[in-house]
Amino acid sequence: MLSPQNVRVHRDQRILELVWDSDQVSRIPFRTVRQNCRCAVCVDEFTGKQILNPETVPVDLNVLDVSLSGNYAMKFRWSDQHDSGLFTWDHLRQIAAQT
Repeated sequence: MLSPQNVRVHRDQRILELVWDSDQVSRIPFRTVRQNCRCAVCVDEFTGKQILNPETVPVDLNVLDVSLSGNYAMKFRWSDQHDSGLFTWDHLRQIAAQT
């Protein structure tokens, strides 16, 4: 699991930017990150089925706070008051690959 060399939170554009190396930069809309949360509130712990309806995530979603969780993940507090998800570097790479 490779961690990014740099992380930028562009609140005005509502974009999370991850610089993996000199050739690879991921720019993920905040809403897309939030729609892919895998916490127990958003995904059933037993079945793995998504509980969160992605369409209910506000289009104008913003980040209120962001922090690192060790060397392996990021944690967000979103403007919709959700704050229980951890986003590992691998998961953020997967989200970026789908956008």
